[in-house]
Amino acid sequence: MGAGRIGGALHQRDPDQFALVDRHHGWELLEAEPGSPILLAVRNDDLLAVLERVPARRRADLVIAQNGMLRPWLREHGLTQVTRGLLFMAVPTRGAAIEPGGESPFFGPHAEAMVRAFTRVGLPAAVVSAQDFAGIELEKLIWNCAFGLCCEAFNCDVGTVVLDHAQQLRALVAELLAVGGPALDVELEPLVDRLCAYSRSIPSYQGAVKEWPWRNGWFVLTARERGVATPTHDRLLAAVGRS
Repeated sequence: MGAGRIGGALHQRDPDQFALVDRHHGWELLEAEPGSPILLAVRNDDLLAVLERVPARRRADLVIAQNGMLRPWLREHGLTQVTRGLLFMAVPTRGAAIEPGGESPFFGPHAEAMVRAFTRVGLPAAVVSAQDFAGIELEKLIWNCAFGLCCEAFNCDVGTVVLDHAQQLRALVAELLAVGGPALDVELEPLVDRLCAYSRSIPSYQGAVKEWPWRNGWFVLTARERGVATPTHDRLLAAVGRS
């Protein structure tokens, strides 16, 4: 579901494997009997509007694959048992072909079906445990939040963050891990080295603070709730006008 960059690219890659549901077309597909996965490829802020249009009997078939911290939203809407995924691929612009990345992890009721669908069209994917998924989820979230914030605060790309702002990056990653690790009950080591290695593979990418409630905003709220000090995060957020 979703005709944006990701949904459109998957449909373009194999229309039979990835039938498309957009705002106006394809909703009759959801009238089928439960049991087939429904991949949501929409922006985080559009999740609720889409969920409200999904028949209640099909909600167990949803596959949630957005970036960001989705767990509070899933709990709020009774979706903690649905299939989760993270997409390691790039679609630079709407209509562009998919650029495969690493393995996209899935866990939950439809994990095996999603892996079969992805591998059939040449996209690496793997079934993982809930615990392994939590680690991957947190690592990707910290990369997005740490490098996005540093890129915006220092007005540079991720390669420059690694080269010229390593000390502040390490402090920031340590703070985010101190918040997210206990919240998700995972340990990630050596995290900074892995995040920097990935950034070196895409050195010209320039991130920014995005999707506040799903990313950096979640760290702010969770740190406050748990009484964890995050001075580097707070200072860099203030520098870009966020707090």
